[in-house]
Amino acid sequence: MKHSRFTDEQIIGILKGEENGLKTAAVCRKHGISGATFCKYKAKFGGTEVSDASKLEALEDENAKLRKLLAETMLDNAVLKDVAAKIVTPDVKRDAVAHVCETHGVSQRRVCEVLCIDRSSCDTAAFGAMTGISVRL
Repeated sequence: MKHSRFTDEQIIGILKGEENGLKTAAVCRKHGISGATFCKYKAKFGGTEVSDASKLEALEDENAKLRKLLAETMLDNAVLKDVAAKIVTPDVKRDAVAHVCETHGVSQRRVCEVLCIDRSSCDTAAFGAMTGISVRL
């Protein structure tokens, strides 16, 4: 997504100029923006203060972090549902790790962490042979 030339604070300042009595065309000409851009800014920032804009930006950042955490948790949940059976023997553990890696496209480290399996039980040479990945030791 293309970044704006103006910060949120500058956009609010531009909108304040129009609220102070200047004509929209004059404000657009002064700041070098089109009328459509001004309307877009007014739809997004109309009636907001500078402090509100900074709070909104902080909330958007926090929302993005929470969405990422939710996606990771949902992936972990899908992995656990996929391998719901008891995993007792090392062979079954290796097979389960290989299956989840292939099915969900997750790294071996992540699968072992989610399934609470020691990574040493998933021999990397055997793992590479099962999945077709060459591993240098």
